[in-house]
Amino acid sequence: MLIGLHLEHAGLSAPLIGLTLGVGLAAASLTGLAAVALAARIGRRAALCVVGLLMAVTGLDLAVATEPALLVLAGVTGMLGAASVDLGPFAPLEQPALAEVVTPERRNLAFARYSLSGGLFNAAGGLAAAFASATAARPYFLLYAAIGIVTAVLPLVMTRRIEAGVRGPAFDVLRRSQAMRVLAALSALFALDSFAGGFVANAVISYWIHVRFGVGPQVLGPVFAVVALLQAVSYEISGRVSSRIGLINTMVFTHLPSNVLLLLVALSPNLTWAIGLLWLRFLLSQMDVPARQAYVVSILPPADRAAAVALTGAVRGVAQSFGPPLAGLAIAAGAFGLPFYAGGGLKIVYDLALFRMFRSRRAEHET
Repeated sequence: MLIGLHLEHAGLSAPLIGLTLGVGLAAASLTGLAAVALAARIGRRAALCVVGLLMAVTGLDLAVATEPALLVLAGVTGMLGAASVDLGPFAPLEQPALAEVVTPERRNLAFARYSLSGGLFNAAGGLAAAFASATAARPYFLLYAAIGIVTAVLPLVMTRRIEAGVRGPAFDVLRRSQAMRVLAALSALFALDSFAGGFVANAVISYWIHVRFGVGPQVLGPVFAVVALLQAVSYEISGRVSSRIGLINTMVFTHLPSNVLLLLVALSPNLTWAIGLLWLRFLLSQMDVPARQAYVVSILPPADRAAAVALTGAVRGVAQSFGPPLAGLAIAAGAFGLPFYAGGGLKIVYDLALFRMFRSRRAEHET
């Protein structure tokens, strides 16, 4: 919630703020690939420790750096946090591990709870941001660095069961043509969705509300805390719905109406309407997240799961990184509706294409 405001206070223009967020999104996806390669050599627990340290470095950069170039480079660690919680170097390590330590029958619900826990703590961060200001955000980035240190320690107490199947070639899936055809199709669709999502990433929306309606962290913090809570509720619902109607149906039938609501946000006559439509949109839009996570790790054998999450995540992150710079240019030019029209319209195309291509391909644990 604070990145856009902090960078603006540091003297960065709207296009440069968009570039910073774009760098963070691209790096989040690419460091996911590096995390999988590292885990294949030193194990998932040690790799998760390294990622926690990268998080601490990012927090220190934002808290201490004053030069624009150094602030823009804060995102190169992949831990800028400008995107959703399932993009970055953590995801390709955590999600395959989760798939291995739960039974197939419990997988959908397990991924829902995995997303739920992230959503609840995301809400706590949003509430904490309500007490900050654009001129005094540095203590929060120092806290972010401290949480990174804690995150680096936590994997050391995890069960060794999460290490199963991670030794050996990290991306052996690239040699199997049939698996690559599936991954290529999914990656292309996810790229379209993520490119659209870059226009309306949470950090972009936060900055858009600030510029469009002139509000600060005292309003943005509670607004996005409610967003995170609504997302958390939707995660729990998603786990139950997907067990009844299937993962692909859950992804499409919840995502499509949320994107119509996204188009309507651009037409909001005032702050109240904008917040109300955003809340309604976020109640639906993230139900596809645990369904997508469970689907990706369930259409390939266990040895290929980490690579599948990393590869699809890399494509998603790189595609999404183009959105914030374009949204920043649009906001600077006063075209406030453009990010929402572009994001919502392209996401609708993604929903229809995903349903057409994968509605008949079930995950291994679906009947």
